[in-house]
Amino acid sequence: MTGKKMFAMAWSVTCCVSALLMSCQRDKADSKTSDHKNDSVSLYVSAVNSKTEYVEKDGRKIAYRKTGQGPAMILCNRFRGIMDDWDPLFIDSLSQYHTVYLFDYSGVGLSTLPNANDSLMEIKDVADLSESLQLNRFILVGWSHGGKVAQTFATHHPAKVSHLILIGTVPLGKNAFPSEKIFFDYALKEVNDLNDEVVLFFEPADSGSVAAAKASRGRIDQRTDKDIYVKPDVFKKYFATNAAFVADEQGRTKLATLPIPILSLSGDHDIVFPIENWYALTRVYPNLQIIMLPRAGHGPQQQYPLLSARYVGDFIKNTN
Repeated sequence: MTGKKMFAMAWSVTCCVSALLMSCQRDKADSKTSDHKNDSVSLYVSAVNSKTEYVEKDGRKIAYRKTGQGPAMILCNRFRGIMDDWDPLFIDSLSQYHTVYLFDYSGVGLSTLPNANDSLMEIKDVADLSESLQLNRFILVGWSHGGKVAQTFATHHPAKVSHLILIGTVPLGKNAFPSEKIFFDYALKEVNDLNDEVVLFFEPADSGSVAAAKASRGRIDQRTDKDIYVKPDVFKKYFATNAAFVADEQGRTKLATLPIPILSLSGDHDIVFPIENWYALTRVYPNLQIIMLPRAGHGPQQQYPLLSARYVGDFIKNTN
C-alpha cells in the first residue's frame, strides 16, 4: 500500500472516530443539561399540531387529541385545565413510547354538556372516552384535580388501569397538610396570565423556575387552533366534584388494596397539594413510589418536562 493510500485511510478513520466522539459528547452533555436550560422555546413539538377530534356519547361531545404510538395513556386535566395546558414538550416526550390522549371534561373547553347541572361527570368522561376508543387497559395520568379523577376512576374500574401517574395532587379523602391561601387568590381570577402561572405552578422565589415558566408558556403558545379558556362560570362544577373526592375515604382505603403501581410526582413547594400528604401513605400503599422535584411548584412536569417524562417512562417500564 502506498504512503498516500495509507494516509487517506488513516485520515478517514480519524474523521469517523472524531465524529463519533463528538456525537457521544453531545449526547452526554444533553443528558446533563437541566430541563429549563435545554428546553428551547423555538423547539418544534408535534403536540401543538395534533388534531382535535370528538367522540359522542349520551348527547355530549368529548374533545380529545392523540399523539405518539405504543401503550395507551390518558391524561386528566387540572382545575380549569384544558388540552392546551399541558406542556407540549412533556407530551411529545411521553409520545415517543406511548399513545397519549388528552381530553376536555364534559362542559369544559371544547367538550359539551347538555345538562349544565350534571357536575360529577369526569369519571364517566374517562370511561366513555376509553370505551369509544376501544382502550381496554391503559395508563392513567392525572394532574392536580385530574389526579383525584384518576384515583377515583381506578377504584371504580381497576381492571382498566395498568398504572397510575399522579402529578401535583393528593390522595383521596382528608389530608393533614392544607393548601396555601395564595393559590386561591390567583387560581380563582377571571383570567390567569403568565405571572399568575408562575405563582400557581412554579416556584417564584427561584429564577430557574421562573425561566422555566416562560419557556413552558412559549411552547404552549405555539399552538394556533386554541381550545376554549375556562371562565369562573364553571367553577362550581369543580367544587362539587372536589367535595366528593375529599369525602371519599372509602376510595382512599380501596386504592391501597389494588395491585396498581402508583407514582406520585410533586414539586417540593406545591402551594395547593403539598407533597407531605403522600408521606402518610408510605407502607400503607404497597405499590406507591414518591418523587419530589426541587425548586418546583404545583406543575413539576411543566418545569421539568424531559425529566418528568423520563421518570414516568422508567416507572412504567419497571413496574407491573
